[in-house]
Amino acid sequence: MQHDPDPLFTQRNALILLLSALVSLGAGSLIIWSGHGLPEAVLYGAGSFGGAVCFFKSNID
Repeated sequence: MQHDPDPLFTQRNALILLLSALVSLGAGSLIIWSGHGLPEAVLYGAGSFGGAVCFFKSNID
């Protein structure tokens, strides 16, 4: 077995994915609770996920 020096899924990537998913769920939930429909919640959740990935990737070393 060879050791992969650059694994695809590191702890840093897992943390970024987890935090971004939590932000996305929070944004979608707030949109649903504010009275908007499911399509708007999905769009806001997906947008916030993308923004959170960029934000956390640049801030977590």
